[in-house]
Amino acid sequence: MAYFVYILYAADFDKFYIGQTADVDERLLRHNSGREKATHPYRPWVLKWFTEKPSRAEAMQLEKKLKNLTKQRIELFIQKYS
Repeated sequence: MAYFVYILYAADFDKFYIGQTADVDERLLRHNSGREKATHPYRPWVLKWFTEKPSRAEAMQLEKKLKNLTKQRIELFIQKYS
């Protein structure tokens, strides 16, 4: 089963959120409907970038690396790989 790593952006708060999931569309709906405690206060979220990985382990590995980036580095990453 394929998994996705994604980056969301909340323009009103100038905030990024990085996660991984098996269904990007459903996950975005969960974030924007307020069903995710960590992202609830920062709605609305916009999907800025995502990529597919062949396993959850690989998706989690990339997610961890991306979460260690600064906001500037995340912006550069999105520009480079979009």
